Amino acid sequence: MKNRKESDHPDFWEERYRAERLPWDLGAEPVELASALVSEFRPAGRVLIPGCGSGYEVRSFVAAGWEVCAIDFAPAAVARAQRILGPLGDRVQQADFFTSELSGPFDLVYERTFLCSLPPERWPHYAARMTSLLRPGGWLAGVFFYGTDPEPPPHPLSPETAHRLFGSHFRLHVDRPVSAGQSLPIYGGAERWQIWQLLPDPVP
Repeated sequence: MKNRKESDHPDFWEERYRAERLPWDLGAEPVELASALVSEFRPAGRVLIPGCGSGYEVRSFVAAGWEVCAIDFAPAAVARAQRILGPLGDRVQQADFFTSELSGPFDLVYERTFLCSLPPERWPHYAARMTSLLRPGGWLAGVFFYGTDPEPPPHPLSPETAHRLFGSHFRLHVDRPVSAGQSLPIYGGAERWQIWQLLPDPVP
C-alpha cells in the first residue's frame, strides 16, 4: 500500500477506492467538526474540501448553511462520495487541488489528513495553494497527522515542519488531539484537530 512515489497521482488512490481498501476512512464526520460548526465556524460562508474521499462532511456543512465545493482527483472516490451523499452528490466534483481552476476565495478550507497523503516535497505547494484560495482572515481547519511513520504514506508532520509551512502566513488558533474513538489504526492516535487562520499580511 505504501508507495511514496505514487501517492500524489490519481491512480494510487483509484486502485484503493475500487478495491475498497480504505484504512483512512472514518465512516463519519469527526466530532470536532460537528462542534466547530456550531461554536466557531460562524457565520456560514464558502468552504472547499480538497481530497474529500467519501465526503461525509459535506452533509454537515450543507446543514449548517455553508456553500460547499468538495473535490477529489480519483474518479472512484468521487463516485463513492456521490453515492453516499445522494441528492447532495452534486457538491462533489473531480478536480485536482493543485492544477484545477477553483472558484475562490473561500472562507474555510477543511481537510481530513489530506496533507499527509502527499509526499513532503509537495507540502510547500500545498501551503502556497492554501494562501491563494483563502480570503484574508479565512480558516484552514481539520485533522492533521503528527508523529512518525517508517513506511509512508501517510506522511506525518512535526511541529517544526508545520511552523515552516504555515508560520509566515497563518496563526495557529486551535490545536488539540482528536477525541477518543476518533483516531484510526493507520494514524496510531497521532491525529490533531487544528484550526489555522490566514493572516492579512505575511509575518516577516
